[in-house]
Amino acid sequence: MGTHDLFNRFIAVYMMSNRKHGTIYIGVTSQLLARVGQHKEGPIPGFTQKYGLKRLVWYEPRETMAHAIRRENALKRYRLEWKINLIEGDNPHWEDLYPALTGDTGVYGFPGQARE
Repeated sequence: MGTHDLFNRFIAVYMMSNRKHGTIYIGVTSQLLARVGQHKEGPIPGFTQKYGLKRLVWYEPRETMAHAIRRENALKRYRLEWKINLIEGDNPHWEDLYPALTGDTGVYGFPGQARE
């Protein structure tokens, strides 16, 4: 998939959190960047807004929505320890991965900058 398609179509299972070892939300979408943007802006009432989950800490691209939904359901059955291990396998500091996906490194792009 070309980079020009990222905002339009990026099927993925993803996890949002508010901090390292904080509350975790597992979701699935066909438009990862747009959906994470909605979580960050907080206009839609729900779990992520209630708990301030604005940090994309893990995602896994999938070929189809059916595959993504199956993976989401499996992840929701994982023990918390397994979810943490999955996140920390790729993202040990629970950094927000959204800026790197959008190309906007902002504050997170500079070593030594304070994190949320």
